[in-house]
Amino acid sequence: MKYLSIILTVAAIAFSARAGGLNIVTTTSDLGSIAAAVAGDHAKVESICTGKEDPHHLQARPKYIMMARNADLWIRTGMELEIGWEMPVIDGSRNSNIRPGQPGHLDASTNIEKLDIPDAGTISRALGDVHAQGNPHYLTDPLNARLVARDIAERLAQLDPANAEAYRANAAAFQQRIDERIPEWTRAMAAFENQSIVTYHKSWIYFAKRFGMPIAIELEPKPGVPPSPAHLNQVVQTVQQQKIGVILQEPWYSKKPAQLVAGKTGARIVVAPIATGGDPAATDYFSLIDLIIQRLGGK
Repeated sequence: MKYLSIILTVAAIAFSARAGGLNIVTTTSDLGSIAAAVAGDHAKVESICTGKEDPHHLQARPKYIMMARNADLWIRTGMELEIGWEMPVIDGSRNSNIRPGQPGHLDASTNIEKLDIPDAGTISRALGDVHAQGNPHYLTDPLNARLVARDIAERLAQLDPANAEAYRANAAAFQQRIDERIPEWTRAMAAFENQSIVTYHKSWIYFAKRFGMPIAIELEPKPGVPPSPAHLNQVVQTVQQQKIGVILQEPWYSKKPAQLVAGKTGARIVVAPIATGGDPAATDYFSLIDLIIQRLGGK
């Protein structure tokens, strides 16, 4: 801890000698929205994944490397979401300040309650694209966004002590807004409480848990494995047996599997973004949650 304190002090001194504020790079756009709310006017925020791409399958493009090269703070979702491209981007940037373990690197998943952590003894590629540290799609639960805002504020306060109170005040305002919206979102989701749904990928378990909406089955037989005819037959049987009314999926997945199931069961297909920027209406974190709930409600 003493060593970390010394590093943070040096980083803060280095920042104070710079002009123009912090440069923050987040791996995903939902993190970017939260970081922008916390940083306010004291930082520029850019996101690698814009919300229109599947973050599991990005490539380490030169554009991303240049963004990382100029970053004072790199914020990742963590839990291996970015495992295929994060370190090639950081290595290519030659920015030692944003490497894991450095003050300029923040894993936003550190303090959230992680779901779907597999038994270490059972992990293998035969299970599909399983994340050893748990399911990384935790920002679909607004209370996790609340925790992340606090952690971002504290790291920014360490890197830029002169504006520490502003970061903390901005985080508190973000948290208060979450607290004010949770009852409204919960009321809007009341019709789905204890009503099972189908999803394409295992992306929605935090959202489903927050709003009491069980996920009966995914269209993917295993995470990252395309739907097979045999598995889709199983999905059809599950939908029919449980009288499931909704199939929820992100925009980047093909709708053909969902359409096959819907054609045989009458279930409604709901396409909703899982991150800010994934739809023109999802301009920030709050409008993202609003849009998901509106789509589920048939609006």
